[in-house]
Amino acid sequence: MDYFLALVVNGIIVGSIYSVVALGLVLIYKATEVVNFAQGELLMIGAYICLEIIVKTGMPFIPAFLMSMGFMAILALIIERVVLRKMLEAPVMSVIMVTVGIGVILRAVVILVWKAISIPFPEIFSREGVSLGFITIGQVYIWSFVLTLIFMGLFGAFFKYTRIGLVMRATASSRKAAESMGVPLTKVFALAWVISAVVSCVGGVLAGNIAGLSPELSFYGIKVFPAVILGGLDSIVGASISGVIIGVLENLGGGYIKDLTGIRGLGPVAPFFVLVGILWIRPTGLFGKKEIERV
Repeated sequence: MDYFLALVVNGIIVGSIYSVVALGLVLIYKATEVVNFAQGELLMIGAYICLEIIVKTGMPFIPAFLMSMGFMAILALIIERVVLRKMLEAPVMSVIMVTVGIGVILRAVVILVWKAISIPFPEIFSREGVSLGFITIGQVYIWSFVLTLIFMGLFGAFFKYTRIGLVMRATASSRKAAESMGVPLTKVFALAWVISAVVSCVGGVLAGNIAGLSPELSFYGIKVFPAVILGGLDSIVGASISGVIIGVLENLGGGYIKDLTGIRGLGPVAPFFVLVGILWIRPTGLFGKKEIERV
């Protein structure tokens, strides 16, 4: 039982990072109806920029963290303004392929500048363990979990209580209705990309603190897709909960599959088995809404 609980706790902590990244994916989809396949690369770039600021300037973590989020906001604005805004009327598949291309370019930039090697992140949070009775958890994991909860709470409050958040929710519910009421869709789309890039930066820095930095960090973008699909693709709450579910399933699968087969690294496969089973029963995901067309 202790082993099981240890896997679950670790899964919840890792899953909270998945939830943050999934939040960015869902936000862009709700605002633009486009799946952003460059989300993992935005996460990776944000982590590298934070590392570069800390190493080159010697700046403390918090200011460097805030500066890296600001950099990602500017980068997202440039990408949206220069590339994506010109494709507002383009077919969805064309826009998706553009996001794939953006991801490839960002990954190439990282390899060109920082090389395809693993770089340890400066020790921001102590790795000394904290005993919870049945498990000892490093402080870096605890702080990562706490920060993800804080950021998800802040974004939740932003969408619920601010005027801009309400406008974005209205646009997500019905783009045509929002446009007819005078909502500037281009500004809403740009803001959606900015927020998505910022939450990706948060996820990237936290993941980098745990596992170090390398181009493989971009695979977090692929890992969160089961959470996004499981949550219903258009549900922010669903993505947040499903991210934790995927993290727990990945840890349980990795632990028990390794015990049964002696093979490491199969943990990420487990969530996909569960995902296929759930989608077979409920194609819209756990929190997705069925679309009803009136003829």
